[in-house]
Amino acid sequence: MSESKYSDVLADWLQQLGYTHCFFVAGGNIMHLLESCSQRMTCIPVMHEVASCIAAEYFNEVHLGGKAFALVTAGPGMTNAVTGIAGAYLESREVLVIGGQVKVSDLARDEVRQRGIQEIDGVAIAKPITEKSLRLERVVDRATFAEMTVSGSSGRKGPVFLEIPLDLQGARVDASGLETPLRSAAPVMKQLPPDLIGELAAKLRSSKRPVLLLGAGIDRCVSDSMQESLAEFGVPVFLTWNAMDRLGSDHPMYFGRPNTWGQRSANILLQQSDLLLALGTRLSLQQTGFNWQNFAPLAEVVQVDCDPAELAKGHPIVDLKVCGDANEVLRELLSHNAGNHTDWVQFCRFVREQLPLVEENQTGEGYLSPYVFAQQLGQLALDSDIVIPCSSGGAFTTMMQAFSQKLGQRIVSNKGLASMGYGLSGAIGAAVAGKGKRTILVEGDGGFTQNMQELGTVRQNRLNLKIFVFDDHGYASIRMTQRNYFGGRYVGCDIETGLGMPDWTHLFAAYSIPMLRIGPGFASDAEFLKHFDAEGPAAFVVSIDPKQTYFPKITSRVTASGSMESNPLHVMSPDLEPSIAARVLPYLLERE
Repeated sequence: MSESKYSDVLADWLQQLGYTHCFFVAGGNIMHLLESCSQRMTCIPVMHEVASCIAAEYFNEVHLGGKAFALVTAGPGMTNAVTGIAGAYLESREVLVIGGQVKVSDLARDEVRQRGIQEIDGVAIAKPITEKSLRLERVVDRATFAEMTVSGSSGRKGPVFLEIPLDLQGARVDASGLETPLRSAAPVMKQLPPDLIGELAAKLRSSKRPVLLLGAGIDRCVSDSMQESLAEFGVPVFLTWNAMDRLGSDHPMYFGRPNTWGQRSANILLQQSDLLLALGTRLSLQQTGFNWQNFAPLAEVVQVDCDPAELAKGHPIVDLKVCGDANEVLRELLSHNAGNHTDWVQFCRFVREQLPLVEENQTGEGYLSPYVFAQQLGQLALDSDIVIPCSSGGAFTTMMQAFSQKLGQRIVSNKGLASMGYGLSGAIGAAVAGKGKRTILVEGDGGFTQNMQELGTVRQNRLNLKIFVFDDHGYASIRMTQRNYFGGRYVGCDIETGLGMPDWTHLFAAYSIPMLRIGPGFASDAEFLKHFDAEGPAAFVVSIDPKQTYFPKITSRVTASGSMESNPLHVMSPDLEPSIAARVLPYLLERE
């Protein structure tokens, strides 16, 4: 019998399961696993464990071959990773996080607070924010290990946390006796009702103003193969933020991204539909607006989702709930006749022409409007680029409103957790997955500072990453909230109220990353274009007015009881001129 170290066996199995990359922070309680994985795959050290999880999440979302996992040590290694695990959980994304643990004999097992050094119950911490959270306390065979690590067996993906004690990692095992055949890991989807597609096709033919709302549950490969079919189908298509790259902005049936912070024209059109087919989106409160009772008020709403809990949650009001694979529904539906909706499509185009993506805002002299920046960046970006529009704040919402995507781009964000500091770590994972493709990160200065230590990871790996930092002295969205709801009593939201922001010139110089400050006219500036088109990392600090306004937006008000009350999606601030409203809101005005 030839013996092997168990961590070597586990690393071999991870390779067989398609893992090519590992993001990690070295630690004593993962020393065997790290040593084994480093001999079999590309292992990229990061400065903080939260970056390992986020980088692995975004690597997997880019979908350009191979998979990545995060490797973190016990105790603080695991607790540092929690934000990344939570973000992947809320966005239903596959990411495997392997954590170290003290020896099996040193486990406290709730008898005392701690027995082993750095010991904490990572499995219990991760359980509420994972699809699976398990501890491996004995040697298992290959098939069992594969089943423990797989995500999405129920149709909906999510993170998996697997804790492996140190002594088990280093155990000597008979590898040949553990090589059991892998069992099928295909997700088991609930079978669609037999007459569903015909019923939906009939609804489309009888409707006057139908729309498709495609979410991230629609796979990129599915949408890529259906570009022509969606055009011929003749039904306006809208995209959620997480499905932003499923269509190019120039697709003839694409009409925008509705959302609480969405495009005004998209919100207005969706709200005037009479049939809404929501495919692969959970219809979260951000998608429907907090005033969900008035979401698609004129429409029959059909929702297709793989998770019955999302269908049963009670908001928004859904007329037909279908538990199943949204990709299958879309594929089958596009083979049917949807009817003639030429007049409705022409109206949708008219509304988009009447309501430009960049509306009038307050931008001080010498500053660059974030909306103009996003619009011009969209024009400069190539269809081969990877775009990371961070995950929260003014930089994120302006990108979501004004950036026009191109088919072929990979665009990844994480709006569910909406955590500041997500962007740089995510961009690192995306850039590694892209294998040299230009990766573009846009992030606010407040969020960027929360994980700016990962600039070292960018430099060490010479990533082809272009970093745009909105310099507005701090937390733009928090400043705006304090201005709008508390009379401008600013607390800890910017440099002027005590927030410690870096000197950007010195920061990027410390990491030997070239930096250029940009403002109005940047898109035609030769020096900017030289750095933007060059290989390797570069940083661009965007001069944003600290008093910049951010419109359009859904306005909320504080009620007498202290709660918040929001307008429905189609009522965005500032109000439309009455003559324009009459032209673009005829069906809603008719209802009133």
